Amino acid sequence: MDLQTRKLNAIGYLTNLQDDKVLAKIEAVIDSVRERKDNKLKLFAKKQLIDRAKQSNLDYSAGRFKSQEQIELDSENW
Repeated sequence: MDLQTRKLNAIGYLTNLQDDKVLAKIEAVIDSVRERKDNKLKLFAKKQLIDRAKQSNLDYSAGRFKSQEQIELDSENW
């Protein structure tokens, strides 16, 4: 069975569904899938990566960074 047919079958099932608990479970699965999709890491273009690396080098040269020890001390107060 192809995807389009399966989707149409699911729609038909949902339109006739009378059980609120089942619908709530289906909605929870849909919400879960949406959250995972929205939380996916976004890939950077090559130029974006290069620009970020250049900015990081400038920041480091200008002393705008924290050492591992500083980060660990900061994290103790979180």
